[in-house]
Amino acid sequence: MNFNFLSPVSDSVLAHNELLSMQALGRKLKIHSAQNGIPDLEDVSIAIIGVLENRNDVNYIGEEFQLNEVRKSFYALFPGSWNTTIADLGDINKGESVEDTYFALKTTVSILIQKKIIPVILGGSQDLTYAIYRAYDNLKPMVNIVNVDSRFDLGDSAKPIKNNSFIGKIILDEPYNLFNYAALGYQTYFNSQEEIDLMERLYFEAYRLGEISNDITIVEPAMRDANIVSIDLGAVKASEVSLKQRLSPNGLDGKEICAIARYAGISNKVTSFGIFEYKPSYDDEVTSMLISQMLWYFIEGYNCRVVDDEFVNDNNHQKFTALTSSEELVFYKSTKTGRWWIEIPFLANVNNKLKKHTLLSCTHKDYLDACNDKIPERWYKAYQKNSV
Repeated sequence: MNFNFLSPVSDSVLAHNELLSMQALGRKLKIHSAQNGIPDLEDVSIAIIGVLENRNDVNYIGEEFQLNEVRKSFYALFPGSWNTTIADLGDINKGESVEDTYFALKTTVSILIQKKIIPVILGGSQDLTYAIYRAYDNLKPMVNIVNVDSRFDLGDSAKPIKNNSFIGKIILDEPYNLFNYAALGYQTYFNSQEEIDLMERLYFEAYRLGEISNDITIVEPAMRDANIVSIDLGAVKASEVSLKQRLSPNGLDGKEICAIARYAGISNKVTSFGIFEYKPSYDDEVTSMLISQMLWYFIEGYNCRVVDDEFVNDNNHQKFTALTSSEELVFYKSTKTGRWWIEIPFLANVNNKLKKHTLLSCTHKDYLDACNDKIPERWYKAYQKNSV
């Protein structure tokens, strides 16, 4: 196993950890240390990795950063009623070039996923999501990405990759593995009309900040279908973090971003999770604690996972049919969790990607809407995307 890219957790963090209660999270983790090396990963389910790379940040001015304060805050929390073994594998330092860092991250994530371990990545600029996406090239034919962000990050794909254009690179760079992209919490004034129109033309999903604040549960179906979840701290409003983060006065609050992290953890399909755009400062306990609590809620969600998306046994699901004026829509409801799915008909004469995507996560409200002759927007976009 090649984890040569990883540097150990700093001695100062380990010394701080020794002072914590024996019941604290830090005392229960498997930690990569200079003294003991990389821990045994045999029974590990979640691995935390720091990536100290921010050179593709459009606002980069040469500053360095580290994740020691985040680790101290996270280690000091107490675990829930969990049966999950967690490892902290330390950091990937900057390479000679950003491409070297991408390669190290891609390789590390690929190894962990193959070992059935979920990598939790702490960055660094959000363009690191591109390297995470490329880790799936030989693992999964089609990938769904959820980006929790105030911006779409489509950018100008003709220019070198930056943290505001990495999604454009994901869409256009070969191999083409992106099946769906969902943006959660976007704020219209931060996105050009051309980008908004492009999201519509590509049948991608986009949920405005106001929609999510009005009903946080609307993000759950998108999370349930996601493989990669990438969170930009820019989605959080400025009052929730320190001034160093230079965020917007509007955004998700701490409770909402933690709920979103929990939904990501609950999803059976999420196999990598990242929090990016952290800009540490000496008086920034609030931001490090918020990130720690987001991590906590992701792990809490993971421990609440229930396998309810295997449709082999009919006793585990109820089937419902809704007749609209133009379509006959078929829904399934899990008898275990009460979660809903909608069936997308396979188009036999079209060379599409539906063979592994015949069921789409949805909500009970989508079923009620269909009963009232309103086709769910998620179904429409997925159907149109695979009909072209």
